[in-house]
Amino acid sequence: MTENILIAIAWPYSNAEIHVGNITGSHLPGDIVARYHRLKGNKVLVVSGTDSHGTPVVIAADKEGKPVEEVYKKYHESFIEVFKGYGITYDLFTTTHSENHFKVSQAVFLALQKNGFLFKEFSKQWYSPSANKFLPDRYVEGTCYICGFEGARSDQCDNCGNVLEPEKLKNPRAKTGDGALELRDTEHFYLDLSKLEPDVKNFLKERAEHFRDTVLGESLGKIEAEGLKPRPITRDLDWGIPVPVNDSAWDTKKLYVWFEAVIGYLSAPIEWSQVSGNKEAWRDWWTNPKAKQYHFIGKDNIFFHTSLWPAELMGVNEQFTEIFAGDKTKLTLPYDVPANQFMNLEGQKISGSRNWAVWGLDALTRYDADALRYYLTANMPENKDSDWDWAEFVARNNNELVANWGNLANRVLSFCYKNWDGHVPDVDIKTLRQSDLDLLAVIENGFLTVGKEIEAVQLRSALSEALKLATSVNQYLDVNAPWSAVKTDKEGASKTIYTALKAIDSLKVIFSPFLPFTSEKLHGFFGYETPLFGEQFTEDVTDSLGTHKVLRYKGIENIYWKPSDLKPGTKLNQPGPLFKKLEESVIEEERSRLGK
Repeated sequence: MTENILIAIAWPYSNAEIHVGNITGSHLPGDIVARYHRLKGNKVLVVSGTDSHGTPVVIAADKEGKPVEEVYKKYHESFIEVFKGYGITYDLFTTTHSENHFKVSQAVFLALQKNGFLFKEFSKQWYSPSANKFLPDRYVEGTCYICGFEGARSDQCDNCGNVLEPEKLKNPRAKTGDGALELRDTEHFYLDLSKLEPDVKNFLKERAEHFRDTVLGESLGKIEAEGLKPRPITRDLDWGIPVPVNDSAWDTKKLYVWFEAVIGYLSAPIEWSQVSGNKEAWRDWWTNPKAKQYHFIGKDNIFFHTSLWPAELMGVNEQFTEIFAGDKTKLTLPYDVPANQFMNLEGQKISGSRNWAVWGLDALTRYDADALRYYLTANMPENKDSDWDWAEFVARNNNELVANWGNLANRVLSFCYKNWDGHVPDVDIKTLRQSDLDLLAVIENGFLTVGKEIEAVQLRSALSEALKLATSVNQYLDVNAPWSAVKTDKEGASKTIYTALKAIDSLKVIFSPFLPFTSEKLHGFFGYETPLFGEQFTEDVTDSLGTHKVLRYKGIENIYWKPSDLKPGTKLNQPGPLFKKLEESVIEEERSRLGK
């Protein structure tokens, strides 16, 4: 039965380039799961975009001395290039700075207000007399009053992970150097999360069966320890989404980025529907109670996605669609939030300021995308932090990707192409031996075992299972030795090569969510005319805010997640190597680039 699967991936801030930690944290796992479900024939929608508002991009613009919009677009377009390069197949990668996102976010605000979950209240905020303005939270740093970390932001401590109350920050200082700070009263709208706490707790308990322990512990544990308290959803800031109230006193305030950025998971499907020419298509994932929504994020955003975002959705109830679309329908809640932990680098935390990072675009200038995707999946920080190690990268590439899977595919296809005149051996499949049938049964079962792991978002395990299947084919070939048997028993060698080719044809599909580029190449060697996957393309979208570029994907409707039906006698295309062996010298070359 066809399922509706929404893959919603974390929106990167437009203040820094994408590094491998970002890719393996959310974008790559989301793409792997999406590709699997597409191969199964499910109705998949993958969305994300650039988080274009908030103080990070404003600070970046201040540092560069450029307009905020220019800076956000620079990063936004570089993100698109990264995702194209790594094959992250977004049906829509857009931006929060769009007319559509403004309207959807304001409709959510109004729905919460209508349902009685918003209230106004004065609070203390850090004010710079010399700059004559309130400073947004990320403009203020100080000492965390919970753990003592000296580089905490006034709204959140990245060391202990706690959300902070700005007025309690110790030794506050302005990142912009705007002199001494003082606390002053400012009025803001608050989301009364305390009213929604019982519903959020029930939601988390209902999801306990398939939420990761790390995710459930971070969210439910925090609620049970601290409770859900009202949080401000507006901020004193010039850049962002206007607060939808008819009061000039609010003209200098904007919707808080934590509140409106997550709304992108709803606004992006709506924009996709509009640019695709079917304005109601978003409902298949957002007003369909049977649809499954997966939110792929990093561990620093767990609480926002498992507690605050569901609270927003519960709070709008049926009022959002009434305000936005003129009817009354409940919105679908997230099915799973498979948050990853962090990837470090050579034993240290990734740091852009110290250039202690493997940058996404830069890595593609020296390594093939599938080699990078392979290592990022094999080393994915699913349940605990992992570490990018250049020696391990080279070893895994050479010993696993090249020696196991790559050499298997290349040597069997090349041997067949040479000895059977470019065709699959023309054997009578009714005469296949028991060992042949046993291997094909193992490979066929692999679609179930690997598929089960992908559906549970256990991607390291899924890739490991795929490698085991490749190993089983190598072992089968070691026993049957067609390389020598072809000289004395070509009929037996024909059965061996046919069986191995059929197994490889199946493995090509099983590996394809992880290694789409080389799997597509291998698909072509087998002579298929319809590709495994669709194509990525960019498009310009123009609205009242201007023009923004989006990354899109045109899919393939064929169902490929099933065992090979390779016919004897099929014509093959000239095969070639799938992967490149790396020299040991790469290790020190790459390490020498770090920190400079």
